[in-house]
Amino acid sequence: MSVINRRRFIASGASAATMPLLSRGVSAQGAWPSRNIRMICSYPAGGQTDLLARAFGEFIAKQVGKTVVIENKAGASGAIGAQEVARAEPDGHTILCSISTTYIMNRAVMKSPGYDMDKDLTLVSIIPGAGLLLIASPKTGVKTLEDFVAFARKAGKVNFGTYSAGSVPHMTINELNKQYGLSIEPVHYRGEAPMWTGLMEGTLDAAMGSYTAAQPVLQSDRGVVFAVHSKKVGAMPAVKTLPEQGATARFFTVSGFTGWALPKATPQPIVDRLAELCVAANNDPKVKEVLATFVLEPALGFKDSNALYQRELPVWLEAAQSLGLEPA
Repeated sequence: MSVINRRRFIASGASAATMPLLSRGVSAQGAWPSRNIRMICSYPAGGQTDLLARAFGEFIAKQVGKTVVIENKAGASGAIGAQEVARAEPDGHTILCSISTTYIMNRAVMKSPGYDMDKDLTLVSIIPGAGLLLIASPKTGVKTLEDFVAFARKAGKVNFGTYSAGSVPHMTINELNKQYGLSIEPVHYRGEAPMWTGLMEGTLDAAMGSYTAAQPVLQSDRGVVFAVHSKKVGAMPAVKTLPEQGATARFFTVSGFTGWALPKATPQPIVDRLAELCVAANNDPKVKEVLATFVLEPALGFKDSNALYQRELPVWLEAAQSLGLEPA
């Protein structure tokens, strides 16, 4: 458990600039929050989701004058933390911070995740995902998607690393196999770090993951980036997306996200206030630093967040069904 207390912080000019807007939210909402806030991060400490929870939690603590307690409740692809928030009192004092796997994929791959996204949780604000890199071993000679398809056809079998079954890389492999008639074999690891190690050691022909976690590969020149999943990576503008290189699956148009949710019956004024705080946090120096570290876009407001969620939901579910995973 980690406690973030407002007394540790001095308001910066960026924070001060948000105060008129936030003050209107205080007047409109009244007593929220009336006590300290629990922000449950459904993934382990030290990862991207955890660092985002802490950065935004610090900002929220400064603005509302209450302590924000970050609790890591990892397990079951985020379902353990989501269950706890779904059962919490709907008064805005228990917040979930998780990723699209928890909000979308679990409904497709788990028979009983222990919560119903539509009935139990309200999505408040999301941060659109970054472009994921597709990286090939230098020994393959691959530099573009066309090169990779040619290599895969010639090799017959290609070992392609993913950071978990049912992940974006896993679904990407499935869609590439379907479009190009390939036999790419997913090799599932428990996280990105061991996956990238597998690529560097020569166990894998290719792998797919985040720009930040792939830095050891890129800095050691032990991998060649030949595509990004659905959106450009600012640090690598010359690398084309899969759709730009001819991949046609609808799944290559979604990005995934990290986001915050509240129990479903939480009053809308509290939902709006928290969404307002998440958007205002985009101007906070610590939040900016974390977003830049993971090459992420700013947090979206309530309306835009839910529009993106509804737009991507059927595409994710379609890809999951195509993957043929049986709900566990």
